Amino acid sequence: MNAAEINVLEEVELENPIFIEALPGIGHVGKLAADHMIDELGATKFAEIFSPTFPPQVLVKDEGVIENMLNELYYLKDVGEDNLDLIILVGNTQALSPEGQYLVCKDILEYVTGFGIDRIFTLGGMATGQPVENPKVFGAATNDANIELLREAGIEIRSNDGGIVGASGLFLGLGVRQGIHGSCLMGETPGYFIDAESAEGILNKLSLLLNFEINVDKLEERAEETREMIAKAQQMEQDLINKANAGNADDLRYIG
Repeated sequence: MNAAEINVLEEVELENPIFIEALPGIGHVGKLAADHMIDELGATKFAEIFSPTFPPQVLVKDEGVIENMLNELYYLKDVGEDNLDLIILVGNTQALSPEGQYLVCKDILEYVTGFGIDRIFTLGGMATGQPVENPKVFGAATNDANIELLREAGIEIRSNDGGIVGASGLFLGLGVRQGIHGSCLMGETPGYFIDAESAEGILNKLSLLLNFEINVDKLEERAEETREMIAKAQQMEQDLINKANAGNADDLRYIG
């Protein structure tokens, strides 16, 4: 049984697309960068991904309309001077458990490899725990050739200081087992707020690596929208925890 239920909205044909992952993470740097890229470049959503490994909740949006916890796939054709095709993975959540992360990432990667993806970029944040002036973009990659490309783009190479957790690490690890190489771009961020400046840094480096142009003027506006969405999700998660704790307290009183 697959962990991810992929609902295809549009059948698309792409030519050796590059796969870009940017799910919520530290400072929501990657998500913010990819959401802005989708809006600015006019990407089209072609699939929605649901999974029982996602948090057991829905988000309540304006006017009381709910939004499921889901991931989404978008595509772009003929991007930049090299006329690249792109598949972009975004969403409002990742799987809750380590096992769920492996299962969902495996199912999504299996689906997108059907389009003939030949490279992977994962986008995320690298927590500093404190404010940073002029945040740098750090990188890691699956092979020496990609490391060299990162260096040429002025990206600091992250070396021997821990791992890359969640989807940003797993997609690279699972991809290289299938001979699909790639890189992770990580923007420095305090990690405790939605960081538009760090997202801008990642976008600037990604556009350099893939040879396309993008306007980042509206990035702060997108950051505010993301802050509101995350605040709602966190409040709902806290409500679930509070209810669970209250239930445990009631049980203890009954036993006593």
